[in-house]
Amino acid sequence: MNSHHVPAIELRGASKAFRTPSGALHTAVRDLDLVVERGEFVAVVGPTGCGKSTSLTLISGLEEPTSGDVLVAGEPVRGIGDRTGFVFQQDAVFPWRTVLSNVMAGPRFRGVPKDRARERAREWLARVGLAAFEDRYPHQLSGGQRKRVALAATFVNDPELLLMDEPFSALDVQTRALMSDELLDLWSDTGASVVFVTHDLEESIALADKVVVMTAGPATVKEVFAIDLPRPRRVEEVRLEPRFVEIYREIWSSLGEEVRITRERGATHAA
Repeated sequence: MNSHHVPAIELRGASKAFRTPSGALHTAVRDLDLVVERGEFVAVVGPTGCGKSTSLTLISGLEEPTSGDVLVAGEPVRGIGDRTGFVFQQDAVFPWRTVLSNVMAGPRFRGVPKDRARERAREWLARVGLAAFEDRYPHQLSGGQRKRVALAATFVNDPELLLMDEPFSALDVQTRALMSDELLDLWSDTGASVVFVTHDLEESIALADKVVVMTAGPATVKEVFAIDLPRPRRVEEVRLEPRFVEIYREIWSSLGEEVRITRERGATHAA
């Protein structure tokens, strides 16, 4: 098989069941089929608690599927790879380390010599506009600045896969838009393949090459929408495009049904 045709990520009939505290079996995702091409930005949307995050834990190797296959670069996933980066809703920064030391941590852990790690960390801090803040501690920064540190600390490791779980949802609206633009700028130079989980449909359309709509739990892929908005994109501008509104309407008619189903169930099992 020509290596160029091996997708970055492929899930084939992947299912994941967990034991609940009461001992019952809860199926989070079922028969998940998903392909992410190399360098593609894929957003995953679905109702709250539908198993979107579980799909990320399977891709990352944090969890193994109960059945089905999860492949990264054509190989079954075995634990967390060196070239996988994560950005979560909570910032994974070390509060006792300076900004510079936080961004150096990944390269140092991967065996990069100290001087080279410092140099690369400084390059990335400059790229996210925090060159003047390298001696600060995370608690001295705003939420948006901490998120920039988290992005620098992720991109400094040259990830081939970037797994993002609602990374901007704790930020205010203006900061979110700025961070989305920042992410697109940083990503456009890297060739990384991104899986971005969000419950915000506007965010997913503004960022992604394709949007995957998940069903109400147990989650499976309901529909995949190609997003034909040209790049480079500015989030605030792209939202005003007539085409953006058309795409939004089309995807919402699919996603809205699943959100309603989840709400109706909510009365019986609050999740």
